[in-house]
Amino acid sequence: MINTFIKYGIIVILLILLQLLLFNNIQFSGYINPYVYIMIILLLPSTTPSWLLLIISFLTGLIIDLFMGSPGMHASATLFAGFSRPYVLALIAPRDGYESGKELSMLDYGFRWFVVYASIIVLIHHTALFYLEVFRFSGFFRTLLRVILSSTFTIAFILLAERYRKGR
Repeated sequence: MINTFIKYGIIVILLILLQLLLFNNIQFSGYINPYVYIMIILLLPSTTPSWLLLIISFLTGLIIDLFMGSPGMHASATLFAGFSRPYVLALIAPRDGYESGKELSMLDYGFRWFVVYASIIVLIHHTALFYLEVFRFSGFFRTLLRVILSSTFTIAFILLAERYRKGR
């Protein structure tokens, strides 16, 4: 129990630092902004209680908001992704269900399952984030392009990170 807590604590700190120090500085013509901190929500075990998932989601987004100077957009988008996660997990559940205590990782559930899972959660997060950012529908297709491009790059970085973790 303590080891699991320490492990996830290190993952949270590492992902937030990577987001703030590295990924926030990656921008390609204003369309591509990778947000890999969402991986914090992706990797929590399937047995994580909903209330804890929502608290972790909110606090993660709030920390990103504090350092980026955004008025609650990341907290809202990450909270929405955390809220959606149990429904996504139910939608894409393996035939035998989820094993208690197992990480929701590529190593434990396979490449295809993880790509589908990560893609859905990242798209939910990025859609909420970018539409909250513009808060209008006049640039609907431009914002949709940002969602698709940023989600693609975010998913690519997450898959690279998972591949690296898989080799451990």
